[in-house]
Amino acid sequence: MESKRLAGLEPRKVFEYFEEICSIPHGSRNTRQISDYLVRFAAEHGIRCIQDEADNVILFAPGTQGMEDHPPVILQGHMDMVCEKDSGCAIDMAVQGLDVTHDGKFVFARGTTLGGDDGIAVAFALAILADSSIAHPPLEVIVTTDEEIGLLGAAAIDLSQIQGRKLINLDSEDEGIFTVSCAGGATATICVPVERRAVYGPCIRLNVDNLQGGHSGAEIHKNRANANKVMGEFLSRIQRLMPLCLTSLTGGSKDNAIPHSCTANAVAMGIGLERINTIAEEVQAWVRETYDEPAATVQAYDVDALGGNALTTESTAQVIALLCALPNGVQAWSKDMEGLVQTSLNLGIAKLGDRLTATCSVRSSVNAEKEDLLEQLKGIAGMFQGSFTVAGEYPAWEYRKDSTLRDTMVEVYTRMFEKEPQVLAIHAGLECGLFSQKVEGLDCVSIGPQMQDIHTSREKLDIASVERTWRFLLEVLKAL
Repeated sequence: MESKRLAGLEPRKVFEYFEEICSIPHGSRNTRQISDYLVRFAAEHGIRCIQDEADNVILFAPGTQGMEDHPPVILQGHMDMVCEKDSGCAIDMAVQGLDVTHDGKFVFARGTTLGGDDGIAVAFALAILADSSIAHPPLEVIVTTDEEIGLLGAAAIDLSQIQGRKLINLDSEDEGIFTVSCAGGATATICVPVERRAVYGPCIRLNVDNLQGGHSGAEIHKNRANANKVMGEFLSRIQRLMPLCLTSLTGGSKDNAIPHSCTANAVAMGIGLERINTIAEEVQAWVRETYDEPAATVQAYDVDALGGNALTTESTAQVIALLCALPNGVQAWSKDMEGLVQTSLNLGIAKLGDRLTATCSVRSSVNAEKEDLLEQLKGIAGMFQGSFTVAGEYPAWEYRKDSTLRDTMVEVYTRMFEKEPQVLAIHAGLECGLFSQKVEGLDCVSIGPQMQDIHTSREKLDIASVERTWRFLLEVLKAL
């Protein structure tokens, strides 16, 4: 294997495999190539593997000398990534690899997400499996698909051949934090019918851009604006002063990513572009003052057209009302763990075609609150004569009071780094909840190296943190 831009980084094998993973398109619902790559890896290294119809892969490696009869340990991550990119980026992430590089401190991809979430987990596992000098008990490596769109691979996978009862999930983004519980969630979609007709008048383009975006679970509490909600406010303020007929609206591409931009085209009648831009300036100032969004831009432009196949003013009003009515952001905080979001919602996708589709990521560590929020969304859909569907529902991962795995990992970490790790619950979906339902008595802990701004084109992977996490993982395997 020949590494290129990440050559010289340590641990060498980890970054070699990570760069190879980055060269293969592996967005959610586009995982066949990366899944086949893992199967080829297994064949080349004489490792038994299972590949299922959902492209999930399980690799089974015997223990090294002296550890052959030890209980198996499960290493787990997911092979899919969130594909987000800058507006000017020419890379087609469906068919091309990433433009990956580093600056000596961080690894990143130019113009796109990096997929450190969760390509680094796969790279860790492959580097261990490929090196016969690394001491470890029997390993069962589970690499799932479509985690980023609702844990779909984990929901579909058959774990009947799994013997291990200790699972190290490598899908966390904060070094020194051991995650031992997470929220459950679901993807909720509302579809509202619209009526179109030929409408004549000056056309305008409305644009909300340069918001921070981010992970709809881990960063939902960071006071970041949602571009779809901002567009709803922008349209609402314009509509108060003039008739408005939308022709298109697109905001966000992933339900679990806070949308950083939204664009709408409309036929506007009654006031000129100068007045609309005054409203844009007012909305931009409101966003910058209300949220942590210093670079937010809200703008309007003339479009060289006079009319089009637009929504009626009544349908336009319905679309705007729905965007404004949908709840978004933190809905409840935990009373047991200070600073932990308990329930939230993210309006991740809004798209107008022959109907308006609004897709939301719903999360809660309390199942009853998750169900209540889904019922609330269902009620809103009914108010707008729309349909309502729920997909990708997954359970919360409940805290385990007695955990040999957690105790061992805390002891090893404290010994290695002379400080105790943080043991926390998170408001984001991890596959441990589904695995715990499928494998009785499963003991799970989630760890990972330090990453920044996952699910955005600013995503970075801390090189030194990867090295420390690698050394820690190897020590944990020895201890187990």
